[in-house]
Amino acid sequence: MVKYIVSKNEEGQTLEKYVKKVLRDAPLSIIYRLFRKKDIKINGHWEDKKYIIKEGEEVSIYLSDSQIEEFKNKKQANSNEKINEWIIYEDENIILINKPRGVLVQKDEGNEEALDDMVISYLINKKEYDPTKDLGYVPAPAHRLDRNTAGIVIFGKNLLTLQYLSKIISDKSKIEKTYYALVKGKTDKKGEISLPLLKKKTHVDVDFASGKEAITNYKLVRYIKDDYSLIEVRLLTGRTHQIRVHLSKINHPVVGDTKYGDFKLNKEIEEKYGFKNQFLVAYKLEFKNVEGPIKKLSYQTFEISLPIECQKLLIELEKKE
Repeated sequence: MVKYIVSKNEEGQTLEKYVKKVLRDAPLSIIYRLFRKKDIKINGHWEDKKYIIKEGEEVSIYLSDSQIEEFKNKKQANSNEKINEWIIYEDENIILINKPRGVLVQKDEGNEEALDDMVISYLINKKEYDPTKDLGYVPAPAHRLDRNTAGIVIFGKNLLTLQYLSKIISDKSKIEKTYYALVKGKTDKKGEISLPLLKKKTHVDVDFASGKEAITNYKLVRYIKDDYSLIEVRLLTGRTHQIRVHLSKINHPVVGDTKYGDFKLNKEIEEKYGFKNQFLVAYKLEFKNVEGPIKKLSYQTFEISLPIECQKLLIELEKKE
């Protein structure tokens, strides 16, 4: 039997999806056999595979030695040179990665390679992680960025670090993330957006009746002619698509945002400048007074440059007559 404790970042998904992640190298036939035989339990009790897991719950998976043998060698440590270029800091407990736009942080239901797969393969090749032995945890991201948002992502290498990060990641007095966004129109020099957000099937929207509190602060970096504003954005809460929805609702949508943005403007920019990306970058990460396995990062700041395509767009827009 193996046991797992659900972290804050993992809660809210179905038991089925969670088990597929922690037993990522197991054939689906084994996973569904475990469910049929009621060999997967929550806090010692059987639950349906559609049960929504909660932080702190203990997931017990009753695996026989033969079942473990069936899948323990399935994981391949595929070499990926790109990950070496994206790492901006690494120690024995943590990795900070400059994620390019277009890369998923965590693998979805498809076969597309994601950042978590790359990190796991990287650690296997370094012999810092062995999925055939370390069944109690999987190195994982402490937070997410949207596929089309570039920027810094924090990965925990071990369970202790992941548990600590999951506790503090939303505490702005411990870790603060700052984004660059290029938006339509001239914003105020600074502002705060406080609009409750509700996650729906295909999008996120403002909902004063059922939405969760969401607060976004921004400050002007510079105007680009009279048409655009480059701003710095900080989140006081961490809701899905928060920056993009909030800026859209104050009529300053993020340039290139295909879900909440100005579609006509996006098309014009793509046709004139060849830019069809979302101009949103998590460029700065500040560790405050942190403790535990990342204590030595206290009061350190990490920054990345804007992606080349974003720099080029700013130059072109500045030249615009």
